[in-house]
Amino acid sequence: MEATFVIVGGGIAGVSCAETLAYYEPNESIILISESSLIKTVTNLLAITQSITSFNIEETTTNSLTNKYQNVNVLNGSLLEINDVENFIIISKNIKINYKYLCLCYGAKPKLIPQAKNNPFVVGIRDTDSVDVFAEKLAKSKKVVIVGNGGIASELVYKIQNTEIEWVIKDNHITATFVDPGASEFFQPSLKKDQKQPDLLEPIPNKRMRYEEDATYKSGAALGPDWYKHFQIKGACELPSSVKIHYKSEVFDILNDDSSEYPIKVILTTGDEIYCNLVVSATGVEPKIEFKTNTNFKLSPSNEIIVNETMKSSIPNIYAAGDCCSAGWEHSKHWFPMKLWTQARQMGNYAAKCMSGDFNKEEVILQDFCFELFTHTTRLFGYKVILLGLYNGQKLDNNYEILFRMTKEHEYAKFILQDGRLQGAVLIGDTDLEETVENLILSQLDLSPYKEDLLNPDVDIEDYFD
Repeated sequence: MEATFVIVGGGIAGVSCAETLAYYEPNESIILISESSLIKTVTNLLAITQSITSFNIEETTTNSLTNKYQNVNVLNGSLLEINDVENFIIISKNIKINYKYLCLCYGAKPKLIPQAKNNPFVVGIRDTDSVDVFAEKLAKSKKVVIVGNGGIASELVYKIQNTEIEWVIKDNHITATFVDPGASEFFQPSLKKDQKQPDLLEPIPNKRMRYEEDATYKSGAALGPDWYKHFQIKGACELPSSVKIHYKSEVFDILNDDSSEYPIKVILTTGDEIYCNLVVSATGVEPKIEFKTNTNFKLSPSNEIIVNETMKSSIPNIYAAGDCCSAGWEHSKHWFPMKLWTQARQMGNYAAKCMSGDFNKEEVILQDFCFELFTHTTRLFGYKVILLGLYNGQKLDNNYEILFRMTKEHEYAKFILQDGRLQGAVLIGDTDLEETVENLILSQLDLSPYKEDLLNPDVDIEDYFD
């Protein structure tokens, strides 16, 4: 087989790349290779501001892509080999595909705790298949240990019902991947399961189409940001869930005891011992390179493919996007890379634009504006969360000041200022400040004269800086 553009990966980066290429190059052949028989697509894309977008992730059949774009063909299989001299790849069943341009979007794999190896009572969560296993085991569990402090761990702790939860985190506050101790304190009341949030009381009917994976290809891309809406996340307790947090702790060892009501004993580095039915490892992801090459890629220390400002790898005509790559260019002041759905989509779209530009021999390819300002929007513990710029003081060497306001169980807003200029912000709840904050970061307006009133609830800064 052959195609002008070949993309490896059926996740958001790969599918976004294929869709954007189909738009730019409707007359050129495109092949998308997915390990799974289902692919991830972006739906309900909403521009909140110039830079901030929110969207849903849908898992759908490959026909949804091939029916929409006549020049796109989707194949199921895993990448086995890249020959960059003769410009071809080998995938499962020894299928050979010649390419002019290749884009690698194969994502990452769960970074499980070391003690998880071959232990049936320890599960990792990344793709749909792993969630099916988790939901099945959780239904029989009265007590579960969750290890990790990122987005998936936080969602699990919030959403699991009828289970005792022991949350093991290595930090001194919850959800440290995204927020500071102040915002963590704001979230704390949400962990009291006897005071259920509205979205836990009555599940909202999900009207999306649901698809089953072909058993032959049951693997693949990471979960969507609302993955838990498809699953009944309930344990075996009759009473409401309870949460106990073990701060500044990691798993030291896991021992099995099948004769006990709780067949797992988890020993923490603090010396605490927890008896439970199930351990969930939600400790992030790590890159995977599971294919042969005749030329080695230039890799980051963590085995990510390093790409330049046009998403090119060190090998000619091979690009990369999403979790498998490392942004090797000089970053703008208010942007930095992070393993997020938002950036996977942005990188996939931009890689397509760059490949199309190179194919058409464009002399200058301008970098996308999305790499000018870090933005991310998500939901944590039932609240809308928007992160902008250097929201936790990244890159500022502790040389900054913080302004914040908090209305308990309603909103939390934190501004990061350096030399009187806004560098980043965390907005939780319906603050309606995102557009103003974005403009103030990009314009770098001196806010020193207004500092005392920036977060004054009686002052409408949105109108003031319009």
